[in-house]
Amino acid sequence: MRFIYFCVVSLFFYVPVFSQSPQSMRWDFDDVEGWVYYHQDDNPARQYSLENGCLRIFTRANSFDRKKFRTKEKVYTTGRYKWRTFISDLGEGDQSSIGAWIYCDDHHEIDFEVGYGKQEVREQLQATPDEVIAYMTTQDHPFQSVPVKIKKGWHIFEIDLSLVDGKYKVEWMIDGETVSTVQQTYGKEIAFHIYCSVENLKFLGDHIASQDNYALYDFVSYEYRE
Repeated sequence: MRFIYFCVVSLFFYVPVFSQSPQSMRWDFDDVEGWVYYHQDDNPARQYSLENGCLRIFTRANSFDRKKFRTKEKVYTTGRYKWRTFISDLGEGDQSSIGAWIYCDDHHEIDFEVGYGKQEVREQLQATPDEVIAYMTTQDHPFQSVPVKIKKGWHIFEIDLSLVDGKYKVEWMIDGETVSTVQQTYGKEIAFHIYCSVENLKFLGDHIASQDNYALYDFVSYEYRE
């Protein structure tokens, strides 16, 4: 689903400050200290701003922009990941995604990806005009992708990683309600970066984006748990 190559705007190869997961972290986006901005496209423009304590990331109409922030440290494992995110009024049918996710490599990635959605998926879920489609995905070990409809506006997205027989059990929650779970085949030998992103991705719509699309991130937090 994601072909990964990195066009790095800030330093990418970073020596972690922590040797293991910190007990607790919270970023309120009065600044972007602790985060790295980069793009995965051929457009080097910095498409983000800080607005009233929120991180705003946007993509342009008629483009395949892929704009991202990630934590500097790749040290996060078991525990609770949380993003308070504003899902904007995405263009009808636009191939755009608002992401809240964790990533180690192409085979170890756990996502929320929210977009308008393809028409056939919207019809299956009976989505109304004020709703968008949120996908909860593990890229491998095993692959799973579950779509649900949600309202536009502010939401709390959470990914909880616990251990079952030493392997990650993944639980996705939206506004405090568990929506999907899956058992993975790997555990704490795999650690993650935390990501926020807005990307024009083909699988989340029926045509190239017809307008600029954006997301707001009020805060991101992480609470470690054994």
